[in-house]
Amino acid sequence: MTDMNHSGQGAGIDLIRMQVMWNRLLAVVEEQAQALLRTAFSTIVRECGDLSAGVFDLNGRMLAQAVTGTPGHVNSMAESVRHFIDRFPIETMREGDHYITNDPWRGTGHLNDFVVTTPAFHEGRIVGLFSCTSHLIDIGGIGFGPDGHDVFAEGLSIPFLKLCDRGEMNETLMAMIRANTRLPVETEGDVYSLLGCNDIGARRLSEMMAEFKLDSVDGLGSHICDVSRRAVLAEVAKLPQGVYRNAMTIDGLDAPIDLVAALTVNEDGISVDFDGTSPVVRKGINVPLAYTRAYTAFGLACAIAPGIPNNAGSLSVCDIEAPEGSILNAPRGAAVSSRHIVGQMLPDVVFGCLAELLPARIPAEGTSCLWNVTLRGRAKGNDLGRYGFAVTITTNGGTGARPDKAGLSATAFPSGVKGSPVEIMEAAAPIVFWRRELRDGSGGAGRHRGGDGQVIEIENRDGEAMDLLAAFDRIDFAPRGRAGGGDGAAGTVRLSDGTKLKGKGTQTIPAGQRLLLETPGGGGFGAA
Repeated sequence: MTDMNHSGQGAGIDLIRMQVMWNRLLAVVEEQAQALLRTAFSTIVRECGDLSAGVFDLNGRMLAQAVTGTPGHVNSMAESVRHFIDRFPIETMREGDHYITNDPWRGTGHLNDFVVTTPAFHEGRIVGLFSCTSHLIDIGGIGFGPDGHDVFAEGLSIPFLKLCDRGEMNETLMAMIRANTRLPVETEGDVYSLLGCNDIGARRLSEMMAEFKLDSVDGLGSHICDVSRRAVLAEVAKLPQGVYRNAMTIDGLDAPIDLVAALTVNEDGISVDFDGTSPVVRKGINVPLAYTRAYTAFGLACAIAPGIPNNAGSLSVCDIEAPEGSILNAPRGAAVSSRHIVGQMLPDVVFGCLAELLPARIPAEGTSCLWNVTLRGRAKGNDLGRYGFAVTITTNGGTGARPDKAGLSATAFPSGVKGSPVEIMEAAAPIVFWRRELRDGSGGAGRHRGGDGQVIEIENRDGEAMDLLAAFDRIDFAPRGRAGGGDGAAGTVRLSDGTKLKGKGTQTIPAGQRLLLETPGGGGFGAA
């Protein structure tokens, strides 16, 4: 980029130019994400937006993320790109290369999320990296549920591997992926959609660099990270320094789980330590530290600096730790398939720490973790050799009321994914929704009411039995109100004949029975 003079006018023009290029870079990664959204085979991606997309510099710093996507994917992907660079040094990368992993500890927290990273070139030189993530419905093993006793039972594990070498696909790896899923066509299609969206991002970056006559994005990247870091630090400086604590109890598996946090504000930023949190459990609701950091950082950003773009600079202000062996820092090998159940509670835990500092911003507790309905059914004729269908229906309850207005009903916060459309799910599997309606009055009472949950009733229209891979919470411990507001209603899971089902684990919905779900309501804010 041409050097500017040091006059006030020149410096001002330079800043405007930087801002224009920054906005353009945000548009590039949003097009990258939209390409993934529109080409994905997985319904949870193309209909609900369970994905992430971003651009990185050659040091692995995330410069921009797409608005489309989820915090768990984006912020954990932000860490994973450095691991790709460690495994495949920049100088070895060539045009047409693509790299892949689903390592839960160095990716996005469980095996169902594939991360693909791709070098971007301009005029024959590598200038950056594009990375993306999407959730695949089935990658083998016991399926997308918390039943596994270790990660090895939960599905196919892909270490950091080269998926495509100068445009030539690794057919051996693709054959292994197809052979380890109940949905080989959909899974293969999703892999190609990940490659395609990164290619589009790389092309658009090269076009941008040609338009702005850039040889590299290093200067722009440093500007983005420096400005973002300073902006977050300025917001942190407005807070009183000190240590602030909160604890939350959730259902867990065989016993309740305590999530304990100490948040420290100082001149260097904010640190969160989860010392005192419950230890790992024997099944798959444990959380790798990368996912813990992802949702904790998102909660901090929502409360402290909601208008500042998410990138390596803004994320660098937060230091997040959890004791090794706790449920928020599960050791390698632990079962983690349903890590979202615990991980998505962390913004509410952080909000509790900040309630004293930011009383005009902090809402009551909400449902938080997604109430994903994962169903599997065998093919007709009792063909035991294959599954007839496997689907995940994305849904949620109410969010907590805010200090100045009611909570949102049937809204997925903090994940941000959309609810699965009934029509799409009925087309993807032989199921019928007899009801999907707001659970009136389930939000907690208060000066401002919590958001309502939902009532959902589903049946296998083929008249066959099907499996529910339950992964729900807030059944024993409902979302709490704040500032005198009432608690939201707890969730329930049962059959149409009244039989109560467990909140977690694979269970059979017998032929002729319907699954009935009542998702939790958000807590109220202020005395009614």
